Amino acid sequence: MSSQKNQRELKVGILGATGTVGQRFIVLLSSHPYFKIHALGASARSAGQAYVKATKWKQSTPVPEFVREMVVKECKSSEFQGCDIVFSGLDHDVAGPIEKEFAEAELAVFSNAKNYRRDPLVPLVVPLVNPSHFDILPNQRSHPSNSSLFTKSLNKGCIVANANCSTTGIVVPLKALEDAFGPLDKIIVNTMQAISGAGYPGVSSMDILDNVVPYIGGEEEKIEWETSKILGGFTDSDKTAFDLHSQSPMKISASCNRVPVLDGHTEVVSCSFKKQPPPTPEQCIEVLRKYTCEAQDLGCPSAPKEVIHVHDEQDRPQPRLDRYYQNGAGVNVGRVRECPVLDIKFVVLSNNVSIGAATSSIMNAEIAVAKGFV
Repeated sequence: MSSQKNQRELKVGILGATGTVGQRFIVLLSSHPYFKIHALGASARSAGQAYVKATKWKQSTPVPEFVREMVVKECKSSEFQGCDIVFSGLDHDVAGPIEKEFAEAELAVFSNAKNYRRDPLVPLVVPLVNPSHFDILPNQRSHPSNSSLFTKSLNKGCIVANANCSTTGIVVPLKALEDAFGPLDKIIVNTMQAISGAGYPGVSSMDILDNVVPYIGGEEEKIEWETSKILGGFTDSDKTAFDLHSQSPMKISASCNRVPVLDGHTEVVSCSFKKQPPPTPEQCIEVLRKYTCEAQDLGCPSAPKEVIHVHDEQDRPQPRLDRYYQNGAGVNVGRVRECPVLDIKFVVLSNNVSIGAATSSIMNAEIAVAKGFV
């Protein structure tokens, strides 16, 4: 196992620093061993103010002292000189051109926004699943003639995208099962998603209290196509594009619901395997418990000790009890059992503001550093 204990300090910036995801970045990075917060960016109306005055802090811990008086900057690359890495918690409405401008200014951008997830040269990385997709970055930077991503070739700049928070939770156990038992055939997932996934102020209390909202715009489509990109490989040995599981029979049907839970997405998954007979629940549990990831092998400080924690209790996982296990960096699985319609069904809980957002970006950056891409 390699180690990052002697890794030199790297200066990082945070875009969208006053928002929900930006605040979570600050909490996680305030104690990071080698990523050091150097600049905070937000909208023009917040620029020029001390951070503590510019933000409505919603985290359960206080604003870190060294951040309180940092002056918020506009989200322009010229304001982030000296940074090695930029974490973006920007809303998708503004993220596209800003993230592109930062990458073309030779900054490595790790984005939570959806804008570039579909781009064939942008790796969509869940750090517990597919860090091998970083291998496309040399092609992203070389600006192939068929790409409209950047206007020039780059040396250090790049864009790496996080998956959607609901996608992130399910692809981890699906990856473990597919590695062990071969291609998946069909997947049905029903989500019960926390209100923090809608940002701040999010869903009106009149809409969510004593209620379940059976629609989250665009969410079902994201799960259905993102899963294929994440679980796919490269189409060729030159690593110029991703195979969106085009050769696999895997089909996904997602139904997404917003529920009155603060943090933690719960997802009920049923799946079938191409190879029959399917594995037993006991075989699946063993594989899920033993699953490891490259972030652990690389000694990434944000990697969980257990990628997948499998609960024996019949009524777990539960958001209130399990969302901050391992600081929300892994996923929780329970109720693994036979499915009378497909083959196997189970429940997944993931922390949508941690592994579903900020923690994924930070771990992705750690992996990129360890692999020499940053």
